[in-house]
Amino acid sequence: MGRGRNYGWGRRSLEGLGRVVYRGGWAGRLAYTTGLQGRLHVDRRTFRVPCRLAASPLRVAFASDLHAGPLTDPRLLDAAVRAIRDFHPHLVLLGGDYVTLGQGDAGDLLPRLADLDAPMGVLGVVGNHDLWLDDDAIVAALRQAGVDVLVNEFRRLAGSWGEVIVYGMDDPDSGTPKPPRPSPTNGELSLVLMHAPGGLGFLDGFRFHLAFCGHTHGGQIALPGGRPILLPPGAAVRDYPYGHFPLPSHDAELLVSRGVGFTDLPVRIFAPSEVHLCTIEPTGPG
Repeated sequence: MGRGRNYGWGRRSLEGLGRVVYRGGWAGRLAYTTGLQGRLHVDRRTFRVPCRLAASPLRVAFASDLHAGPLTDPRLLDAAVRAIRDFHPHLVLLGGDYVTLGQGDAGDLLPRLADLDAPMGVLGVVGNHDLWLDDDAIVAALRQAGVDVLVNEFRRLAGSWGEVIVYGMDDPDSGTPKPPRPSPTNGELSLVLMHAPGGLGFLDGFRFHLAFCGHTHGGQIALPGGRPILLPPGAAVRDYPYGHFPLPSHDAELLVSRGVGFTDLPVRIFAPSEVHLCTIEPTGPG
């Protein structure tokens, strides 16, 4: 087990049962073949941000909750990686929960992540499922695959887009998140990467433009129109279940992903898997 908090006996027992019942990946393959996993939705959107960039526009790909393992058919992971690569992003952001039932499942994911190519790098944070397993082993494997994993850390990105800073937060519900120090005020594009929307509670007073997170799965099973039936535990998940939200109190915006993979059941209904291909256009110094 890792350092994750809030891993109660009920969740631990459910996942122990899942490791037995879903062994061999039959459930994910069957659900994908019969259409119960759906097909990947590619969300394309443009953000106009009051900042400056040395070169523009900036292309950022975001994917979360890949959940490699017996519940997520590998063809869905392949589709996500292919969509990101075809976008030719300058920067790739990964929102955590790389595996579900065992850290060994990261072995299937790592070659796919290593295949991502972005001149500004691939940055990631960890999620609650990573922290409930052996997060040290998962982070080490991700770094071997070229993913720069941030745990309450900043990265100032180099190259033609050198006026970009990213703060990667530890999981707000199961990890040990820390508020970032006051941000620079030199007009940089400031991004926040976190696993769950509860991380917003640690950003008061911090100047940022866009925040990216996942965790919610959009409920994974929703009503027509996308309203989630059930959502995972965590602060703010009902306020921000999926999609794009303005944040007037922060003078910023939030993008919440439904994620790619699956937990508990290998099924999505009206809550499709998705990756986000974002174009950021500066509108001048912020």
